[in-house]
Amino acid sequence: MEIEKVVLRKMKMRLKKPFKVSFAVIKERDFIVAEVYSGNYVGYGDCSALPFPFYNEETNQTAWHILKDYLIPILFEKRTIDHPEEINKLFSHIRRNQMAKSALDCAVWDLYAKESNMSLWKALGGERLQVETGVSIGIQQTPNDLLRVIEGHLEEGYRRVKVKIKPGQDFSYLEEVRKQFGNIMLMADANSAYSLKDIELLKQLDDLNLLMIEQPLAHDDIVDHAKLQKEMKTRICLDESIHSVEDAKKAIELGSTKTINIKVARVGGLTEAKKIHNLCADHNIPVWCGGMLDTGISRAHNIAVATLPNFKFPGDIPASNRYWEKDFVSPEVVINQNSMIEVPKGQGIGFQPISSLYEEFTYEKKEFVR
Repeated sequence: MEIEKVVLRKMKMRLKKPFKVSFAVIKERDFIVAEVYSGNYVGYGDCSALPFPFYNEETNQTAWHILKDYLIPILFEKRTIDHPEEINKLFSHIRRNQMAKSALDCAVWDLYAKESNMSLWKALGGERLQVETGVSIGIQQTPNDLLRVIEGHLEEGYRRVKVKIKPGQDFSYLEEVRKQFGNIMLMADANSAYSLKDIELLKQLDDLNLLMIEQPLAHDDIVDHAKLQKEMKTRICLDESIHSVEDAKKAIELGSTKTINIKVARVGGLTEAKKIHNLCADHNIPVWCGGMLDTGISRAHNIAVATLPNFKFPGDIPASNRYWEKDFVSPEVVINQNSMIEVPKGQGIGFQPISSLYEEFTYEKKEFVR
């Protein structure tokens, strides 16, 4: 592949309902889409950075700067690219900024698959024709509010439910869910809201037979998570702590986790996501695919990576209508009554932007030519 042009778009979409996590309430999503051109083909990638540096250090504005002033010039320095895995090495001397890197890494993977006349999931080595998905539910005002929201999603076909928690809105909420809905696949996501001082409270969660608890302790910690995992029966899942295969290796060696949430954006793209998947498979650590209130483009990349064989738990890959009144890609992603999504069979990601909506949601565009 010879990369001839890159286009960056700043886009904005309003959520159907505000989404509350332990550190913020999100009402709309600003994001960046990268288009990478070679010959008659274009690959699409999505930068999932939030507007504030509360999940990780990146924001939409910092990602735009890193893409424009560093990553795209580095990409153009390489005359030809034989395989997308080269992107990871090209960007290796740029510290962190994983979500900015992911936008280009994913776009080049999509481009490569299209030029190779194959689906992205096949290019990655995926094996599944369907991927199982779950639903992620933000923090609700009361347990009854939570029960109503869960009931609606179960009726839509979702079987695995992830509930965001924080101190004061945790055990009692989850306990009510267990009483109401019995043995559903239930997990909790703390988004780093606790510390080891809360160990007795966290150990109470063992009584609820949760699938896992995600990132209970600090966003950059793997040491205290190892201490906590020794005290808990419930498997601990690491999210924010894992930015690379090296992070995953250290966490596994310390015993900090029994499963890892692989978010393509958080780890810098599909290349690093696959490395983490392979490492975990070698150590019998199952993984699953997380999300970032995704648009259709990032959702497409998540579907593709979730076809790899060690993705053992349902991912946060919801239907197109979960967060948005209208998404800008076609076809729509739907889930069946078994909580499954069909893997697209077309070239590359298998989805295309709907031009009218694509332009409607774009509020700034910049073109870069080699």
